[in-house]
Amino acid sequence: MLGSAFLVAVLALLIEAGIGYPRFVFQAISHPVVWIGGLIGWLDAKLNKPELSDLHRRIRGAFALLFLLGVVFGAILILDFILLVACGRWLGLVVLAVFGSSLLAQRSLHAHVAAVADGLEREGLAGGRLAVSQIVGRNPAHLDAAGVVRAAIESLAENFSDGVVAPSFWGAALGLAGMAGYKVVNTADSMIGHRTEKHGAFGWASARFDDLINLPASRLAAAFILIAARFQKLDWRAGAQAVWRDAGHHRSPNAGWPEAAMAGALGIRLAGPRVYGQTLVADGWMGDGRPDATVADLRRALSLYRGACAVQIALIACGAILLNYFR
Repeated sequence: MLGSAFLVAVLALLIEAGIGYPRFVFQAISHPVVWIGGLIGWLDAKLNKPELSDLHRRIRGAFALLFLLGVVFGAILILDFILLVACGRWLGLVVLAVFGSSLLAQRSLHAHVAAVADGLEREGLAGGRLAVSQIVGRNPAHLDAAGVVRAAIESLAENFSDGVVAPSFWGAALGLAGMAGYKVVNTADSMIGHRTEKHGAFGWASARFDDLINLPASRLAAAFILIAARFQKLDWRAGAQAVWRDAGHHRSPNAGWPEAAMAGALGIRLAGPRVYGQTLVADGWMGDGRPDATVADLRRALSLYRGACAVQIALIACGAILLNYFR
């Protein structure tokens, strides 16, 4: 039921924002993403054979993705039934939301990006490079202080969409099953969705499906950032202009939307050419502001991120209230 799905989504957001994923739980049973990753790795080893043609590997990769989604959806539907029968609707929804909170990254994303600002302030460029290396794939040795800040803000904007808005959106649409299903696809894309010799064919379905299911979230993430910018008296109009002008020039069909919104609102420039490993990757610039971003800009980006999270929670909460009031 849609009203119940909205309740699960907003409760999960509130729980994760308040306590995150407890470390003692991680030490005891690991994390759901680790379980999903283990199953993906097993399927990759069993099905992705180098002697097969690209077509056969694509078919096997698509089957692996469908199998993963079937296992997860089936398990969650059984869990839904057991909890709602055993605990009743409201307690059952709270328990489902607790499970769902483990699939969100509001708190952990903020902590990892704030660590970059702390590293720059306490230990200078070396501290910033070390901290940013934990959240981006590019080579930190090629980054100056402004580059470290830009990389951190880009990661904040992109992961706001992928790690917060997308699972919340699918949670509001389909409940815990939607959140878990999204996480399956996103994790598969991270593990096997790369255009390499090994995974270019086998991971094709995961990569394309991940792009597809992130389309609504990336647009919503940009909207939430712009609304938060309006409340924080930042330049939301410049953010909207940057989205309209620049988002489509990003090499990702989705990452450009939140990155452009944040760049314009903060008056800086993000993305552009960057180095991954030893490879220079050309990309379009998001925003037309200052390229020399500072730690103060990173702190403002974190404040804008918190505001965007609050906007999302408020809107989903309003949806939950309306849907349950008129049910």
